[in-house]
Amino acid sequence: MNQIIMYPIGIIHSPYKESKDIPIQGTFKSEVEAWLELKDKYANGLKNLDEFSHAIIIYYFHKSQREEIEGKPFLEQNKHGIFAIRSPNRPNHIGFSVVKIKSIEGNKMHFTEVDILDGTPLLDIKPYVKYFDSRNNVISGWVDKHFKNGNIPDETIIKV
Repeated sequence: MNQIIMYPIGIIHSPYKESKDIPIQGTFKSEVEAWLELKDKYANGLKNLDEFSHAIIIYYFHKSQREEIEGKPFLEQNKHGIFAIRSPNRPNHIGFSVVKIKSIEGNKMHFTEVDILDGTPLLDIKPYVKYFDSRNNVISGWVDKHFKNGNIPDETIIKV
């Protein structure tokens, strides 16, 4: 297979108009609200999603203009392989976020824990299921040292 063609199923609306304003992960600014709006023909696909507390949303990094094989994440100055970081400058420019569902009305899903740029094309939504998506004894590679002893990095210092 040489080509895969995907079409957005909707759009993500968030208060983040510039990438410099986005937290390194949505849980660092958990009170920020956003919403996604599905194309009308997909609205019925939201049926029963309101029974879940969280969802995984998959999207296209539409502002990313380059592809890198190595990059520097926000947390440090060392370069890492693109598949060991969450940079938008990756092959295929696909991103995902776990978000907290606030409400669903018609073709709109309101959520918090957002780390997505306003106007981002939405590719898919999946329910977050703790029985499938949560793991025990997780090792988070180079990221672990930044959270040692329960510390949470100050993202304002990191992003400057």
